[in-house]
This record gives sequence, C-alpha cells and structure tokens, in this order.
Amino acid sequence: MRQEPSLFPIFVKLAGRRCLVVGAGKISEGKVAGLIQAGAKVEIVAPQATAQIEKWHRQGKLRWHRRKFRAADLTGAILVVAATDSPKAHRAIFRAATRRKVLCNIVDVPSLCDFYYPAVVRRGHLQIAISTGGASPSLAKRLREEMESAFGPEYESWLPLLAKQRRNILAKPLPVSQRTELLKKQASEAAFGRFLTTRRHKRRTPGSKS
Repeated sequence: MRQEPSLFPIFVKLAGRRCLVVGAGKISEGKVAGLIQAGAKVEIVAPQATAQIEKWHRQGKLRWHRRKFRAADLTGAILVVAATDSPKAHRAIFRAATRRKVLCNIVDVPSLCDFYYPAVVRRGHLQIAISTGGASPSLAKRLREEMESAFGPEYESWLPLLAKQRRNILAKPLPVSQRTELLKKQASEAAFGRFLTTRRHKRRTPGSKS
C-alpha cells in the first residue's frame, strides 16, 4: 500500500498577506478570527454573513464581498479557506486554487485540503500545535485539552523573561558550547520552578509588583 507523505509543520507569518475565506457562517468565524489575529488581509466572499463577521467588516478588520465565489477572487491570495453548504462549490474552489497554486482548506473535507488547522494551545507567543493529518480531529482536541492543563497561563508570563535572558546570553562573547548550555538551562524545568517561586513570593509581598 502506498504510504502518504508526512505533513510539513510550519508557523507562517501572514501579516499583510491576502487570505480569502469563502462562506461566512459560524464555522468560518473561528477561521476568520485566527487570520485577523495573525494580521492577515482577510477578504470574505459570501452572500450572507453572521453578525460577528458583519461587525468585523464594519470595523475594517476584513473586506466582505456579498456574492458567490469567483475564480478571480483567488488572485493575489496566499491561501483560501472554504466552509459553505455546497459540495459542488467546494470542488470548484479547490480546482481553481490548485490551478493558481493557492493553498486551500475545505473545512471538514480532508481530500480537498492542502493544509489542516491544528488544535492549538496558546500561551502568549508560545503555541503548541497538534495535528492528526485530518485522521482524527477528536483526538487532536483531546490532546489539546490535556496540553492546556499541562501548560498553564504561567508560561505566557515566563516567555518574555526567557526572551530577555536569551538576548543577554547571545550578546556575550561566549563559546558556542557554553552559550548552548546556558540557553538550555534557562529554559529548563528547574528554571521554570524558580520563576514560579519568585512570582508567588512577589505576590505575597506587600507593595511588590505582580
């Protein structure tokens, strides 16, 4: 049996890049929210939209074209996400995207996807993404929930400190091996424990900044 090639996991910078969403129902809202958060130039094509998507349009966070999809809508787009109630439209969107070499995701139709949305745990700049390649979104969701318990909101507070420490280490004229060891130690479980202890102490100390 032919083995499918593995997926290539990357985090893409979408700021200022055109991303197209076809369909503006409840399912699309989450996809649109993520694109807006990433700073993408979001354009939506749909005859009707949810109240939230209409609100984002009024706020200038996206452009909404109130009509059906046209192949020309893909011009200049880096990716397209589609969530409509028409399998025929989905197939047409995927074919048009393939011809134009635009990455396509037809929601809940793995065979019409160039990429999948992972289950994501977000703690500030820390993002942990989980994917099953479309095989079992339910498993990805369960694992995400477990990871959310394992990696609490404290990690969001710790990351800026790690970034500062990293800059300080990289600024020193140290041998590569020593620098690598220091970077490893500053991100260790023991270092995280010290951070939590210091954080708790500051919260208990009157007049200290939290």
